Order: sequence, then structure tokens, then C-alpha cells
Amino acid sequence: MPAQTPVLDHHDLILRPDPARTVVRPFELEYPEAFRAPGHSRVQVIVDRVMTLDAAALAEELPRITDSLDERHRDVDTMLLRRFDAIAASLPSMPETNDSQRRLIGAYFSEEYSYEAAALFNPSAVLVEAASPAPEQGLRFVMSLRGIGEGHVSSVAFRAGHWVPGSAPTIETPSPIAVPPIIESEKSGVVHLQCDGSREVSETVLFPILPSQKQGIEDLRLVRFVEDDGTVMYHGTYTAFSGATARPELLTGIDFRNFEMRVLTGDAAGAKGMALFPRRIGGKFAMLGRQDSESIWLHTSDDILHWEGGGKIVSPRYPWEFVQMGNCGSPIEVDEGWLVFTHGVGTVRNYCMGACLLDKDDPSKLLARTPEPILKPSPTERDGYVPNVVYSCGAIASGRDVMIPYGVADNFTAFATTTVDRLLAVME
Repeated sequence: MPAQTPVLDHHDLILRPDPARTVVRPFELEYPEAFRAPGHSRVQVIVDRVMTLDAAALAEELPRITDSLDERHRDVDTMLLRRFDAIAASLPSMPETNDSQRRLIGAYFSEEYSYEAAALFNPSAVLVEAASPAPEQGLRFVMSLRGIGEGHVSSVAFRAGHWVPGSAPTIETPSPIAVPPIIESEKSGVVHLQCDGSREVSETVLFPILPSQKQGIEDLRLVRFVEDDGTVMYHGTYTAFSGATARPELLTGIDFRNFEMRVLTGDAAGAKGMALFPRRIGGKFAMLGRQDSESIWLHTSDDILHWEGGGKIVSPRYPWEFVQMGNCGSPIEVDEGWLVFTHGVGTVRNYCMGACLLDKDDPSKLLARTPEPILKPSPTERDGYVPNVVYSCGAIASGRDVMIPYGVADNFTAFATTTVDRLLAVME
């Protein structure tokens, strides 16, 4: 029997975690509970120690900070003074300080964090604009990636790339600098973040800065959302993990430097892996989810933040998905309907990828699905942080061509391309 023609074309491009990519984040510490007492703040004690240093000692310490941070961080003095302001606001009183003391105090309560030291995986991609007027340079896209660093904390990293449909994608060399987010305002459940120091998309990093995200911002599913009036907005659903509870939240932005984070509410908004359709359907927002931790569900709503009810549309049928199914990113609109990449979990907790087709006008109707995986862990790419996993959080399409970035073994990111016709040909 002749071998089946591969559905995907795989490419040599690989994105691996880089421990040299760091952000500076707050370093917070306090005495153990048994040693805490009114008026005995560890923060205050450290500040008081810094204040004992004379001008010569300050002059000796400050260059060490510069030597350590200036090579891969921008506006270090501004960053340290901002951290000092936060520390000063947390204390009942702060002695009069000069500029050198303020910068040094800010440095004592800061730390470098390697946000992708352990893994860089579970990517999603969105088309943004033409790379240049030259067609041979293709389309420009932005990717989000899940980086894992110290303490198994997940952050969101970004990369920019070019893709000429029908060929392999390319990724722009990332900047050596990474810019952490700053909370610009927080009001009525809406958190405004800005990374205005970011000069290119690869410099933007969203690491956990809210209590709901203390242990991670996981698996951002980006989507280029077009409103009925033609307005374009980039949304992304992600899982915020506090270390005890997980909840879905929505990231919204236009320029990948300024964002809003908002909580999703309603009885359908309690599951991981929700993915927004790229436009309204019948005047309503539409979302895929996995509310029972087993099947793919469809939800519709008049409010992008509130989700109730819904129902199953795709359930496990084949052995490679007997344990559970879920989406691998937002649906892609094609002539025949909505193309949805899926994941299935089978024996020995193997994660494989498949695809299905939903009706364009009524996506609760399943038209076809792949009986076999289109992508599964290979013998040469099965080992990593979590073995036997391939997973994506979002592909892109141009015409009939499709590009799929995907994570391997919860460790690194690889790329494949195909066409809508090749995918439909293996569905039944």
C-alpha cells in the first residue's frame, strides 16, 4: 500500500529558549511570619542600611549596577528610580535621599528575570501588514510565544516575521533588549499596560504583574479581529494562573506596546483554552472553549467579556483524541467554512494536532474532521520539558496557503506550512 502523502511541509526554522533574554522585575521580600513585628519592616531595614553608605561607597556600588544592566537593558537609571518611587510609597516614611541613593535603593529591590530560560513554545500568529512594497518579501506577521523561566512562571514574548505564501517563514532577529510592562492604570476591572520603551515587537514582554497571574500568563491565542465597520483590533485570550486558581482573561491592543487586560465572566468563562472567532457571526461575538475539559464547545455573546451557556460541537471520536480535545487557536475563515486546528490527547498523554471544518453561517454544525492526526510527536522531536506534545495556539492563512507555528515538548517552537485543499482532502 503506498505511503500517504504528508499533509504538512516542515521547515528547518526553530525557535529555542534563550536564557540571555531578561527583564528587570521587582524583587520583593519580607521577614518570615514569626519574625515580623510592627515597625520592623525588612524593606525599611535594607533602606536604612543603604543610607549608612557615604559618597565614596555609593560611587563604588553604582558602577556595578551599570556594568551589570546596561548591556541588555535600556534607560536603566529611569527604571531604578521608578522602582525607588514604588518602595518609597510602601514605607511610612522615607529619609531625604539624593539621586545616587535613590538609584541604589531601587537596585536592591530589583532583579533580572530570564523569562524564557526553560522554554519558548505554544505560539500563535497574526498577520499585520505587508513587509514592504516588494511582493517577494511577503506578508508580515507577529507571533506570541509562551516563555517559561525560573519557578515555572509563564510570560508572553513576541517575535516578528515574514512569510511568502508557499514557502518557509522567516523570523526577524530579536532585539537583545526586553521591555517589561508598566501598569498605567487599573480601574473597574480594566488594567492598562504600556511598554512604551519597546522600539520593536520583540522587545515587548508581558510577565505576570497582577495577583491573578502570579504563576503565569499562559497560552495566548492571538486573533486579528475585524468589526462590522471594518475596525481592526488585536485580541488574545489567555489563562491567568495565580498558583491556586486559573481563569481566562482577554488581552486587547493595537500596536503590541499598549494593552488592556480584562477578566472574562459568566458560567462559560471558567475553562482554559478559549479562542475568539475573528469577526462577529450573526451580530454576536463567538468563542470556542473546552468547558467540560473533554470536548470543543461553541459560545456566542453580545458582550466580548461575558460568556454564558454554549454547547458541544466536536467530541472525541478517534483513538488519538479519546482523552480530550481542544482548539489550537482561533478559527480561520476559508471559502468552505471555518477551519479549526484541534488538539487531541491519547495514550501515554500524547498530544497530537488535527483539524476540522465548521459551517460558516452556523459554526455549531461540524462539516468534516481529520480522522488521523496531521501532526504528532516525532521520534526526533518528542523529548523536552513535557515529552510527547505538539501544540499550537494559532495559525495564519493567506488565500489557500496556511502557516502553522507549533510548540514541541513544551520546550521549543517549530513551523509547518500546508494548503486548505490538502487539509480538506484528508477530512471526512
